[in-house]
Amino acid sequence: MEEDNKSVSLSEPQLALMRILWQRSEATVSDVVEAMREQRSLAHTTIATMLSRLEKRGLISARKEGRLFFYSANVSESDIQKSMVSELLSSLFLGNARALLNHLVREDEIKPEDLEQMRTSLKDRTQSK
Repeated sequence: MEEDNKSVSLSEPQLALMRILWQRSEATVSDVVEAMREQRSLAHTTIATMLSRLEKRGLISARKEGRLFFYSANVSESDIQKSMVSELLSSLFLGNARALLNHLVREDEIKPEDLEQMRTSLKDRTQSK
């Protein structure tokens, strides 16, 4: 991942923007404005600023064709998820993954069918070692 392997934290609007770029190979500011319109109405200039800031952070790239800039993601969704979960685990749960999982289970953040899938994944993981 870019940013010299530093943790990456994104706001909800930034994540929404990145999801658009992950879904498409590249997009213009107008493409992003149109795609985001369903979720939230942000001004063209706001989205252009967000894209510029993400580019400065190395998370996306821009290429110019005529008067248009085309933006594409430099990092994968899984890289961002890994970084943000690691940051959450470190900052809120002091690195204690068990505490995070206990919190999710206690607060009913995990559905029973998801728990069953997690049990299966854990069982498969322990058997493969």
